[in-house]
Amino acid sequence: MKHIGVKLGLGIILGGIGVVYFMDRYPWDVPPEVDILGGEVINAVLTLNAPKGTLSTKVNDAYTLTVSDAAPSTAPGSTDWPRYNRTLDGDRYSPLADISTTNAGKLKMLCSYDTGVHAAFETGLIMVKGALIGTTEFDTFALDPSTCAEIWRVHEEYPESLLGVNRGVAYLDGALFRGLQDGRVVAYDFETGKKLWETEIADASLGETVPAAPVAWDGMVWIGQAGGDYKGVKGRMYALDAKTGDIIWEFYLVPYEEGDKVRGPLVNSPLTGETWKNSPGIPISGGATWTHYTIDTETGEIFIPGGNPSPDFDIQDREGTNLFAGAVVVLDARTGAFKRSYDITGRDWHDWDVSNPPILIESRGGKDMMIVTPKDGHVYGYDRATDQRLYKVPATRVVNVEAPLEVGESVRFCPGPVGGAEWNSAAYVPTTNLILTGQVDWCYRVKMMDTKELETIPIGAPWMGAVTLNPAWLMGEPVQDDETWHGWVYAVDADSGEWAWRAELNYPVVSGMTPTAGGVTFFGDVGGNFYALDSATGEKIWAAEVDGGIGGGVISYTDGGSQKVAVAAGFTSPVWPTKQVSAKVYVFGLDESSASQ
Repeated sequence: MKHIGVKLGLGIILGGIGVVYFMDRYPWDVPPEVDILGGEVINAVLTLNAPKGTLSTKVNDAYTLTVSDAAPSTAPGSTDWPRYNRTLDGDRYSPLADISTTNAGKLKMLCSYDTGVHAAFETGLIMVKGALIGTTEFDTFALDPSTCAEIWRVHEEYPESLLGVNRGVAYLDGALFRGLQDGRVVAYDFETGKKLWETEIADASLGETVPAAPVAWDGMVWIGQAGGDYKGVKGRMYALDAKTGDIIWEFYLVPYEEGDKVRGPLVNSPLTGETWKNSPGIPISGGATWTHYTIDTETGEIFIPGGNPSPDFDIQDREGTNLFAGAVVVLDARTGAFKRSYDITGRDWHDWDVSNPPILIESRGGKDMMIVTPKDGHVYGYDRATDQRLYKVPATRVVNVEAPLEVGESVRFCPGPVGGAEWNSAAYVPTTNLILTGQVDWCYRVKMMDTKELETIPIGAPWMGAVTLNPAWLMGEPVQDDETWHGWVYAVDADSGEWAWRAELNYPVVSGMTPTAGGVTFFGDVGGNFYALDSATGEKIWAAEVDGGIGGGVISYTDGGSQKVAVAAGFTSPVWPTKQVSAKVYVFGLDESSASQ
């Protein structure tokens, strides 16, 4: 891909993960369909003659790797992938071992399903009770997990949004739950797709949406709203009754103030206005949650990743700690009572959300740990017994991140707002004690608005605080001193944070990482390259090119007596220069002779 300077009098806005402004004017008067079309045209040009995928692995010779035996699990449900991250604690490790390091090179595509729509296809696929479930912005569908034949598909009708994204469903007791871009949470019957209930938790007129995959457990469903890049939007999350959709409790992730809308029983928060000392005319905004959550079923605690403070790039007008933006917040899942928080990216000015759910593991060293991989390009390890951070290690380039942003001056920093780890979590391999994370290595330049400009922006309009933010101008051929975008898979020791191996790719990695008991890790990149690596060494075993970028879930399950791997591909979005194709689901597996090897 070569750098092409394109200037359009259009606005292309990315809420939650950044904003692309191709504009001579403010973007809130531009219809979403115009912005989307403009973005697709630009990306179609940028991806002409896109290069083939490349991957090179380097092993840390100073690190001593110990591999233990993996016994395939026979626990109930171990052959399914019933949740966004397979388990409630989110480690993404599959106990299946039919596909191994010795036969993964013989994988072949078994079937595919074309949704027929162009979408930011970030769905976290699940496979439960004989059905493969996925989502687009408007649709929810159930497929045969071996043939990809459609079992049912339901459609919701509402105005198109600029960022038509949905990240998947939760399953519980015969029902599926998901959020919608118009602010609703809905439940469907698992067998038929019939709607069971709907509940509104967000106001689409203010830029709020509900794109995250919910988490469901113990008769309840938890989900929050996105929109923290819009003026006046405050992050909140909700616990709903799984049977009725009634709101059980509501928690504000930034300070609640008199006049803020309350939709359900409001849980007390320790936050006060002292944590956000904003300038006059700059309302408290941000802290929205746009990705999945994690639950510790033993303690009954829910772990919530907090989004960025807003205006994202303007730190001078929001003094204070800015909690709980950029933090992991721990609540009692049943009551919403506040337990504690971990300040991860803190009072940030780079749009570095805690962008995906933390994972909870017991390390080989016997520690109960929380692993966090936000957009700042680092891997964080916390000892949950002491709440102390054990390490913070880089997994991308980290350049010029302490530099203040300036009004009237373009400042470059790496990783940018669409860098680091995005909406998919890290994974844990218990046989090697390694944390695996996919990363985006992509720099940005930002020129700040001044305070007077920020004050004039209306409530409910994009409010990043940048005059221009155009990641396409940093791609391909070097623009001044910037390098081509690329991606990483880092493997780090869960106890120490020391890296064991790292794989560098010529495309960013935003897909799910899926290690298995067979010693194989599956993932994909936004160039449409689907990989199987040796989990212990990072060595490439197999690769296949699918039609379109891989931005959603990668899962493994057993159906029809054999292990399969499914992947969501065809990821298109105004902010990501990816191939413009329809969203598809692919299923891979082995033939009988290969499976016996």
